[in-house]
Amino acid sequence: MNLHQLNQIFNGTILMDGHIPGDYTKAFASDLMSDVLRFRMENTVLITGLCTVQVLRTAEMSNITCIIFARGKKVTPDMLALAKEHHIAIIESELTLFEICGRLYQGGLEPVCR
Repeated sequence: MNLHQLNQIFNGTILMDGHIPGDYTKAFASDLMSDVLRFRMENTVLITGLCTVQVLRTAEMSNITCIIFARGKKVTPDMLALAKEHHIAIIESELTLFEICGRLYQGGLEPVCR
């Protein structure tokens, strides 16, 4: 599913469109960036409540092209600039990680497995 189809499922706010063609097939939720680095993340959306530049650095290293910030976390201008530089889509949502994950799973995204 593309970025806009993905966002329709949980009605977030797209702050940055990463301009990455293709579809997302998997989702991974974590506030622990060391866990993100453990798995293959192609075509994966990262859902997190951790709102720091380190999340973007981790996404860059893991080839993640879409980050959903949960629980009403607000992205800083520095984070948006870094996302633009690395073509990472950014979405903010008021929902919890649990709610976003449940909706995306029902919408057809698969979990990241080893």
